[in-house]
Amino acid sequence: MPYINNVYARQVLDSRGFPTIQVEVTTESGFCGSAIVPSGASTGKYEALELRDNDDSRYLGKSVFKAVNNINDTINKLLKQKNVLSQREIDMTMIRYDNSENKSKLGANATLAVSLAVANCAANYLDIPLYRYLGTPNTRVLPTPMINIINGGSHADNSLDFQEFMIMPISANSFYQAMEMATNVFHTLKAILKRANLATSVGDEGGFAPNLNSNEEALELIIKAINECHLQPGKDIAIALDVAASELYHNGVYTINNQDYSTKELIVYYEKLISKYPIISIEDGLDQEDYSGWRELTNKLGDKIQLVGDDLFVTNTKRLQRGIDEHYSNSILIKLNQIGTLSETLDCIELATKNKIAPIISHRSGESEDTFIADLAVALNIGQIKTGSMSRSERICKYNRLLKIEDDLAGFSCYQGKIKKGL
Repeated sequence: MPYINNVYARQVLDSRGFPTIQVEVTTESGFCGSAIVPSGASTGKYEALELRDNDDSRYLGKSVFKAVNNINDTINKLLKQKNVLSQREIDMTMIRYDNSENKSKLGANATLAVSLAVANCAANYLDIPLYRYLGTPNTRVLPTPMINIINGGSHADNSLDFQEFMIMPISANSFYQAMEMATNVFHTLKAILKRANLATSVGDEGGFAPNLNSNEEALELIIKAINECHLQPGKDIAIALDVAASELYHNGVYTINNQDYSTKELIVYYEKLISKYPIISIEDGLDQEDYSGWRELTNKLGDKIQLVGDDLFVTNTKRLQRGIDEHYSNSILIKLNQIGTLSETLDCIELATKNKIAPIISHRSGESEDTFIADLAVALNIGQIKTGSMSRSERICKYNRLLKIEDDLAGFSCYQGKIKKGL
């Protein structure tokens, strides 16, 4: 049996230059699997704890030596001689030892790094691709990418309130074609920005970060880029937004474009946006604790567009179940580091799918060359993925992995394309 011989962690750097964790799991027979965990910039209040040292003399307080030591000392001993194929048992061993609501003892960054490395090791032991190990014989759907082409909010140093302006190639016949469509729009947008003497520097997730006068101006530029590519907005390319409204919510009001909105007023604002632009998805449209507002938002717009809960749910089954019971939204963003183990992530996806809440696999703003989420999206036929723009290699590597998987599944795969709007 493939018993674990060693679990080893080291501190490495993510795409923003901040420390994160890389783990290697090795079996007695020499099989190995590794993983690097991501880190978020705008984080939900209820996420599992990312353990950092908070020592200002080391990496400006961002070092993760405590979490690394927790892996090399505690978790290594806990998992020695465990069967690498027993993913849930391994994850539960770490969860039980931590014995906290938010993994504050070991650190969710520590438990997740180990959990993902274990899965990679198991796939290597069985000599099958990770998506095959995590999936079923029916694994075949290549996800529609939500491609961030203009960055704002906490992901960029500019004047835009909304955090992400994304395009979705919904008329493509394959993931390969979707990449071509998205790349064309991305580079056309760059040319448009240059002609307008606007900055073409990029934000954390690879999208452009120009200083614009309003969120509407960003949308107009995207529409212009789509049209210049001889594509039809809404038919070929749809638009998705990540408002990250918790970052805009203070003292009971939302501040957008230097104007204060109540919850009701903000919902009316969204109604106007989706009537004017081909927007089919809005993520975190309200604050993570504006529960009555979420119900109202979904009641008003849930049959028209996808309403995605990120900070609202934080990949947590308890919070998702509450959202299902109270009809908070019709979609959930899945971020593995919000909960801290693969098994708990799979449980959340299963709960969402059973209740017709559309899951979307997502990266974080602090990423690496790790491509686990690409395999996970295909393995479970998720249908949608958020993993950044058409620049920066820590984003592109996920797209390249999906292109490879599509080739591997040639003749059997299908591209998701259009998403189901609303409930």
